[in-house]
Amino acid sequence: MFDQFTSESVAAGHPDKICDQISDSIVDACLAADPKSRVAVETLVTTNKVVLAGEITCAKKIDYKKIARQTIKRLGYTNPDWGFSDQADIEVYIHEQSPDISVGVDDGGAGDQGIMFGYACNETPELMPMPLMLSHQLVRNLDEARESSLISYLRPDGKAQVVIDYVKGVPKKVSTIIIAVPYDPAISVEQLETDLWEKIIVPAVKKYLPKQVLVKKDIELIINGTGVWEIGGPTSDTGVTGRKIIVDTYGGMGRHGGGCFSGKDPSKVDRSAAYACRFLAKNIVASGMADRCELRVGYVIGQAKPVSFNVETFGTGKVSEVEIKEYALGLLDMSVKNIIKKLDLRKPVFAKTAAYGHFGRAEFSWEKII
Repeated sequence: MFDQFTSESVAAGHPDKICDQISDSIVDACLAADPKSRVAVETLVTTNKVVLAGEITCAKKIDYKKIARQTIKRLGYTNPDWGFSDQADIEVYIHEQSPDISVGVDDGGAGDQGIMFGYACNETPELMPMPLMLSHQLVRNLDEARESSLISYLRPDGKAQVVIDYVKGVPKKVSTIIIAVPYDPAISVEQLETDLWEKIIVPAVKKYLPKQVLVKKDIELIINGTGVWEIGGPTSDTGVTGRKIIVDTYGGMGRHGGGCFSGKDPSKVDRSAAYACRFLAKNIVASGMADRCELRVGYVIGQAKPVSFNVETFGTGKVSEVEIKEYALGLLDMSVKNIIKKLDLRKPVFAKTAAYGHFGRAEFSWEKII
């Protein structure tokens, strides 16, 4: 299928992920206050500035600035010397949702038109692509090492990217690992590389490739490719909600319809239908019907059911795709109202999705195997 595949992930403190987490924390606050809330909110962060904009209809008043400051603080941005902190200036431009949209959604129709995809494969226990899951694990290890002071000199922000070598479509080893992370410049590059190898990289690779013999010289290791990185975050890179859609989904191995997830309530099919497609694809692979599976659907604003529904197994199907499609349709009615009900999407669970990917994590309802 391919000889190598590359995917990346970003730390929770990456500027775009700060935005995703603020936006989804607002979604959660609205759903907690009013489960029927309609939310479409965007966040932008830059040097000492946060801008919130969008459309929200909620029965209760929400303190948007407080939510933003709490999220920024939780992510470790508490030092004003870094050019961005929980004391940054916040501007709010949020108004009610257009009645032209709500008239269709009130009857259980889709909140927008669009195409959505879901994907699963048998490369990892999570039934996700290995390059992405290893990348997620690396940045999760970075964040946990900083938060626990296992590596106390790390600072918020960071990225990881891996190259996985495949043999006959099966992942066999990691050949390249790229990590970028800001840190206290008083620490030597040699100490940084040693700590990252021993405390971040080795545990992550052992989790997903336990049979690979880890010898540092056998892996191309690139740490902070441009040299020392002292200060990360929005002061060095402006962030916006929804710019990490490939990190959020399948690392490039599965297709993407184009719409982001974060900042949207579940009436927006960009989010809910993509979750439903992942649920079906994962269950198809878990059932043994295929080694790889992709679901794709299309919706029209105001209409409850998809206008298209297709299954692709990339030649790995153990039964016909007609049988697989019938199985999928029997497992979940893809009307918007039913997806929301069956996957229990009116609960405030979305802030947790906004870092380390929306898929491959057992705590979410769309990851359950029937």
